[in-house]
Amino acid sequence: MIGFNGISKRLGKFELKDISFEIPEGCICGLVGRNGAGKTTILNLILGLLRPDNGELTIDGMNYGEDEKRIREILGCVLVDELFIQQLSPEDNGAHFGSFYTSYDKEAYTKYLERFKIAGKKHFGRLSKGQKLKCQFAFALSTKPKYLILDEPTANFDPEFREDFWKLVKEFINDGTHSVLLATHLTDDLDRMADELIFLDRGVTVYTGDMESFRERYRILSGENYLIKNLDKQYVLGTEEGKYSTKALVINKRSLPQELLSAPPTIEEFMYLYTRGDKNDKKTV
Repeated sequence: MIGFNGISKRLGKFELKDISFEIPEGCICGLVGRNGAGKTTILNLILGLLRPDNGELTIDGMNYGEDEKRIREILGCVLVDELFIQQLSPEDNGAHFGSFYTSYDKEAYTKYLERFKIAGKKHFGRLSKGQKLKCQFAFALSTKPKYLILDEPTANFDPEFREDFWKLVKEFINDGTHSVLLATHLTDDLDRMADELIFLDRGVTVYTGDMESFRERYRILSGENYLIKNLDKQYVLGTEEGKYSTKALVINKRSLPQELLSAPPTIEEFMYLYTRGDKNDKKTV
């Protein structure tokens, strides 16, 4: 399990504030939020590239102060930043970086490169963005990690490979002991595949928990503007007034007006309505 307990981190004018959540074993966890919400800071803390100012980060009961080498052995990552050496081939990059992992499997890495149609001897710097991310994904899998930390990989994958990617991710967690944390803006995939969700806004967690609870806790209401305006403001998290009707994101409760259409929000709808406008002095909801 990956656990954040009251973690804060200041970077210039940005501050991650009192973040607490758990990523259990055997799950796909989506990490979402608009640009500048704190997603990259969360990932960098997990990967040990940053250390918290306050609070405690544990990975399988270990912390970076005492167990950095053991933690790095169980983490695999695919980041938007290009980690591989540009002048080396994918094969040579694998050999170089694989030497830092006791569990690196060269044969598995070669097979993944073949499966992903990556030329193993071509200079890494000459590959497309999508191919580079596939190389990193192949390498991460071949180190046999317990946790995969993925930063926006699917945005650069073609639709055919995205299906293969999700197949591999599902296979990765199937034994119930491995987990995936995926930061992405392609929320349609998370609506289909995620078990857990972390939604950040302006350095604070808005929602952390499982997807079933997310769909139970919130509703999108649609209907005439005057009906939306009459809703109890303490339950309304965001609204959008249209030409013919108005939408509202609300906390679900039993006494919602019957005249309004009600449906669970998608992650994209939740993000859009919650972060819309300058109304965001909200707390965790």
